[in-house]
Amino acid sequence: MYEQNLKNRLSAALHKNTKAHLLFDYMKTHGDEQYEEEVTQLEHALQAAYLAKKAGKSPELITAALFHDIGHILADDPEEANNPTLKNDLHEDIAADYFRGLFPAAVLDPIRLHVEAKRYLCTVKAGYYEKLSVASQKSYHLQGGKMTDKEIAVFEGHEHYKDAVLLRAWDDLAKDLTKEVPAIETYEEEVVAALIK
Repeated sequence: MYEQNLKNRLSAALHKNTKAHLLFDYMKTHGDEQYEEEVTQLEHALQAAYLAKKAGKSPELITAALFHDIGHILADDPEEANNPTLKNDLHEDIAADYFRGLFPAAVLDPIRLHVEAKRYLCTVKAGYYEKLSVASQKSYHLQGGKMTDKEIAVFEGHEHYKDAVLLRAWDDLAKDLTKEVPAIETYEEEVVAALIK
């Protein structure tokens, strides 16, 4: 499957810039899915990364914003397209596991926790759920809904939970059909800086 092919090519690449461009090409080739949102996965990723960069965040968090939903694409079956509003595809774990050894925890943890961050914000912030897109509301219920007090404590115990909350906020804002943002190659410097090797 193409995701294993990508992994093999990333492992074989000798330079960080090559790895970054392999990821960019993958997003450009496979990022046209929408999953009930009006924006494509690529448009969504670019808007999230733009918001992170505009906020002056680290290369690691900008990279996390850029690739936070790549697990949706990696979860696609060649025979049957993925629909995360009908079934929890665990895209956050898929992406974080896929990137293990490629990026540090400062990238992996916000990606892995951004779904939990949605549940967290819907639990602790009045009115947050109502501001979610319809597709995000659907997936929220599949992903576990409101957190218990114990789940909140566990979530807040993660080193990068605040970054995950920031990423979640950008995720929810990165669905604007009218927004024009820079191309994916704009983030080469940040992605290269974030790569472990």
